[in-house]
Amino acid sequence: MVASRIIEPGTKLATTRTWHATTLAEEFGVLQADEDDLYAAMDWLLARQDTVQNKLAARHLSAGGLVLYDLSSSYFEGTRRPLAKRGYSRDGKPGTLQVNYGLLTDPRGCPVAVSVHEGNTSDSRTFMPAVQKLRDEFGIERMVMVGDRGMVSQKAIDEMREMEGIGWITALKSASIRTLVEQGHLQMDLFDERNLLEISSPEFPGERLVACRDGALAKLRAHKREDLLAATERKLDKIKARVEAGKLSGRDAIGVRVGKVVNQYKVAKHFELAIGEHTFTFVRKSEAIAAEAALDGIYIIRTSVSAAQMDA
Repeated sequence: MVASRIIEPGTKLATTRTWHATTLAEEFGVLQADEDDLYAAMDWLLARQDTVQNKLAARHLSAGGLVLYDLSSSYFEGTRRPLAKRGYSRDGKPGTLQVNYGLLTDPRGCPVAVSVHEGNTSDSRTFMPAVQKLRDEFGIERMVMVGDRGMVSQKAIDEMREMEGIGWITALKSASIRTLVEQGHLQMDLFDERNLLEISSPEFPGERLVACRDGALAKLRAHKREDLLAATERKLDKIKARVEAGKLSGRDAIGVRVGKVVNQYKVAKHFELAIGEHTFTFVRKSEAIAAEAALDGIYIIRTSVSAAQMDA
């Protein structure tokens, strides 16, 4: 099953169906195995999960070291699965049932433990249970948890502050970055000389903030924004043409059509809209767009880890 997963990932049933076209099953002496045997093997593994994970943690995790954590999901086709719930689809299958799973790894990304959650469970709600698991089950008292900005919430950080020996590395959300710029804690002209710098702010006491600028990411975001703005303008032009031709009238009716368009690509904040009973006009908010563009490619890592333990 491990070899099949590496060579050609698929369901248990699909795996057994492809064996007739390969020598894999014959090489391993499992030619007669069917999907029920594969599910039985998974049951056998599940019964030993705690033992396996404890051994992996002892081998790959060390006191005071980094522990990486993230949550992912898979869509589920079927009905008889208690964990399958409607939630955010990372597979691009909106409207389908989801099953979430959290993964703990060592600094290399080597898997150590996995946990399964209902499909409507938010990322942040799974993070602190993972921290507790490391302490209670794996016996690791000192560690640095690493997770993305959607994973490590401020509530989780406040809880970790109260737990001796627990540090964290995550990132600021865009609104917090904008606030730092407006307050003067992050001066944009510093990036003219280098693309990484360390700052501090009373908004984040006892933490180090490492600001980075990625030129490639800046170009990508600028290109994406322009594409979304242009696509929205094309659709707004069609609505404007219908209003001018008298085929669409009424402030409410026009507003509904316009609302659907500007919210489709999440760029409503970048347009100034004027809707009347028989009129509709729109223009870009150039200053707001420029202000957002100034932050393109900038991200800020926040951490409680001291400079003595880890440099910028």
